[in-house]
Amino acid sequence: MAKVRRKIIVIDEDKCDGCGLCITSCPEGALAIIDGKAKLVKEDFCDGLGACIRECPQGALVIEEREAEEYDEEGVIAHLSEKSPELVKKHIEHLRAHAEETPVHHSHHGITACPSAQVMQWEEVKEEQKVIEVLPEETKKAERINSELRQWPVQLHLVPPFAPYFKDADIALIADCVPFAYANFHTDLLKGKAIAIGCPKLDDVDAYLGKITQILKNNDVKSLTVVIMEVPCCYGLVHVARQALEQSGKNIPFEELVIGIKGDLLKRVKT
Repeated sequence: MAKVRRKIIVIDEDKCDGCGLCITSCPEGALAIIDGKAKLVKEDFCDGLGACIRECPQGALVIEEREAEEYDEEGVIAHLSEKSPELVKKHIEHLRAHAEETPVHHSHHGITACPSAQVMQWEEVKEEQKVIEVLPEETKKAERINSELRQWPVQLHLVPPFAPYFKDADIALIADCVPFAYANFHTDLLKGKAIAIGCPKLDDVDAYLGKITQILKNNDVKSLTVVIMEVPCCYGLVHVARQALEQSGKNIPFEELVIGIKGDLLKRVKT
């Protein structure tokens, strides 16, 4: 696990009396009692938001900024899922309560900033996009269209399951080759939707299953659309999405679209 400079919990063992209140108040399971003292046993599970601090009667916990293991949201979700769905719910509620702090924290603000991890959402921009003067003359004359993207990040591995753009949303799960093949992607498939993109051939399918399940469980999702390419490896994304929908216990409209490698729509099935 990479080291980054970020905020993290520090425990003063001289003040700690081992009461354990901080353990139960840590949504991520980063703390444990060892030899009668509270210890930070999973540095990468501590989000540095300090939910445990207010529960300590001795004032033994503080937040400091230092070099620490990068926060592992995927690991936290997997860990809590194994223990109890209620703990996952508690974790999500904790992150939502600190929504203003979370994007900066997850991006490791400062010299180690990673814009790909910042959670962002925006409204439609009406202004006409400007054409860069260095483009060829024939390109300048072509009609320009606005992007329908309203969020960041878009990669399934990076999107947090608690992201505000998933709440009350129509979600599109997109194979990452689709936007290159389907010319009308923005107007036909992206407009009005929250998205997550991925490749079942190159990525961890088990991680996909866990992430999609949590997104569906913790948001009032209106519908789920899966858009894949016609190549065989892409169908794994449909399989994972159906599994996640079943595990989430949600009964919402499900749609599958298959795009040909020449950019045509080959199949559309609604269930």
